[in-house]
Amino acid sequence: MRLKKTIEKVPGGMMVVPLVIGACLNTFFPQALEIGGFTTALFKNGAAALIGAFLLCMGAGISFQAAPRALLQGGTITLTKLVIAVAMGLGVEYLFGAGGIWGLSGVAIISAMSNSNGGLYAALVGEFGNERDVGAISVLSLNDGPFFTMIALGAAGMATIPLMALVAILVPLVVGMLLGNIDAEMRDFLTKGGPLLIPFFAFALGAGINLEMLLQGGVAGILLGVLTTLVGGFFNIRADRLVGGSGIAGAAASSTAGNAVATPLAIAQADPSLAEVAAAAAPLIAASVITTAILTPLLTSWVAKRNGRLQAASKESV
Repeated sequence: MRLKKTIEKVPGGMMVVPLVIGACLNTFFPQALEIGGFTTALFKNGAAALIGAFLLCMGAGISFQAAPRALLQGGTITLTKLVIAVAMGLGVEYLFGAGGIWGLSGVAIISAMSNSNGGLYAALVGEFGNERDVGAISVLSLNDGPFFTMIALGAAGMATIPLMALVAILVPLVVGMLLGNIDAEMRDFLTKGGPLLIPFFAFALGAGINLEMLLQGGVAGILLGVLTTLVGGFFNIRADRLVGGSGIAGAAASSTAGNAVATPLAIAQADPSLAEVAAAAAPLIAASVITTAILTPLLTSWVAKRNGRLQAASKESV
């Protein structure tokens, strides 16, 4: 049975297929992953540790010369996501009021579109991107939470940028960079391990998703995910290419992070007048998390294939 080739026929298959299997198992047979021991540690609770190991392995392939360009790339994409999210969210707020349109409020739009799923990004750039794309996660991780959203909504007084959280994400990358730049053989050894880890932490990420959220969010939540990946992705890709990237990092960042579901609660605590709107936004954002987990790998795969076709056409014309 040619299982690997079958999985790879799906765009971003090594990420998408395990993630969907994990989500289905968690939705319909949640106790199967709660038996304890190595099983629960690996398949249910292992995402953070596996992603940390993945970042170390991929960090080994980042040269010191590429680091400044990676920071520029990550900063540009992060700023673009924030600007587009705020523009769309406040535009809906201005035109249709706090309740929004079709259930989509400004709070829901900004919360879903202003951040990105760091684990999904790491997996996709590990499969399709280069060392600059991987290094950009050090900046993109700043938008993985409620902070920029709260600032955008005028609640910055309740927020502080989590510097230690950023440091914690940087450490595996930096350790990998040091090892890879000190010893070429260590670089080759570690970088080969990165792709191997992708399906394992993808499954663990999926094991934290309940597909019932998709039903609770309904059509409006799915639409929010489509806007995040396709509309937000269009601008992210353009911004990525503006600073010399291939567009792959921009596409891979066009998702909604799982912890964005908690963002409306943080907003409501900062501004109690938004409590009702925030409560309605939570299931929409949850649906966007699931929708973008499926659409973002498809978009990233499409960008990678398009880049390959353009490069092939360019070589033929020479």
